[in-house]
Amino acid sequence: MIVDLLGPIMFAAVMVLIFLGYPVALTLGGAALIFGAIGAMADLFPIAYLMAFPERLNGIMSNQVLLAVPYFVLMGTVLQKSRLAEDLLHTVGMLFGPRRGGLGLAVVFVGALLAAATGVVGASVVAMGMISLPVMLRYGYSPSLATGTICASGTLGQIIPPSIVLIVLGNQLAVSAGKLFQGALLPGLMLAAMYAIYVAIVAWRRPEVAPALPASECEVTGAELARRVFGVLVPPLALILIVLGSIFTGAATPTRAGALGAVGAMLLALLRKRLNHENLRGSVYETAKLTTMVVFLLVGSTAFTLVFRGLYGDVWIRDLLTGLPGGKVGLLVVANLVVFFLGFFIDFFEIAFIVLPLIVPAAEELGITGDAMIWFGVMLAMNLQTSFLTPPFGFALFYLRSVTPKEVPTATIYRGVLPFIGIQVIGLVLVIVFPELVTALL
Repeated sequence: MIVDLLGPIMFAAVMVLIFLGYPVALTLGGAALIFGAIGAMADLFPIAYLMAFPERLNGIMSNQVLLAVPYFVLMGTVLQKSRLAEDLLHTVGMLFGPRRGGLGLAVVFVGALLAAATGVVGASVVAMGMISLPVMLRYGYSPSLATGTICASGTLGQIIPPSIVLIVLGNQLAVSAGKLFQGALLPGLMLAAMYAIYVAIVAWRRPEVAPALPASECEVTGAELARRVFGVLVPPLALILIVLGSIFTGAATPTRAGALGAVGAMLLALLRKRLNHENLRGSVYETAKLTTMVVFLLVGSTAFTLVFRGLYGDVWIRDLLTGLPGGKVGLLVVANLVVFFLGFFIDFFEIAFIVLPLIVPAAEELGITGDAMIWFGVMLAMNLQTSFLTPPFGFALFYLRSVTPKEVPTATIYRGVLPFIGIQVIGLVLVIVFPELVTALL
């Protein structure tokens, strides 16, 4: 009967509308209204069932963990708009610049730091693209190596804590965001190290594509360089360590640590005389914009999930996933393929709010609970990071394209990221095969 297929039809309709380009939050809410009315008229559930929506919405709005999202975004945008991130890249460039591939290594190092400071892929990629790409191209770096290094390093914000991706994952998987931070730390640092090793090997084998900076660009040495490193590199690094340390030791929740990080970023900008009305206003505006998007997605996805379950769509998905050949292995393969594919077309938040609530019940039924669910979450975060890099639709590619000179064609960016995609896949496989990479610090 058609009534029995309302759940699958609702899911298919939402996916089609999203791929056609309709706003995701409005698509989810609109589908919930239409199929909710159909379900009530078909006597699949009473109208009173839909009254659970305000209660669920109230639970979301009182969720203290999600409150960490605007704090960490504010922390990152303050560091970016006050040009502290730019100072960081210039200083690290002076440290590594005299060596072949030094600028590439500086981009990887700063990318890891910005990931820990911002937790937002778009902000990291755009910031490094605007700051470092012109310098790398001016001094003879291969355009493909330069763009690939920037794209890959920028996506580290997906996995290196305190990532807002991990905060949202923790909420959707019903696990501690602090535990996800701990689990993601080693895989994130491992990826950064693999990027750096690749850049170093390329510079060693093909010096012409990653030359050292001229001596005139590295005149600051000795005590002066040490003072600059101490003044520019140490403060944001100390802030990141304090924020993460407070979470890992249990001294503060992610929300309180995020608030501490936001205040710390503003103090650093104030000490450098970079905190003015324009920067602060811009930072607050960007934070409000992203937070509003997340809230609208939460409202739409909550309505969608409520109606979808009323139509027994959750039972259909659970039976489909738990009945796959291979059991847990089959679920892992399908979940990774679905998340990877969707990562081409829609943002992480949309994937988290639409797909994860459907996958998690099947994962729990197959025994993925406790520390295994932490591992499952880190694996999904790394998978999404890979999809953000993969042509032709990877989000990081579009972020970098928006700030790349016309002289650098899009095909060059695509070629540049291919080796890093291979590194990502290797990292993902290592996490799947060796769960200890995630659970070692738990």
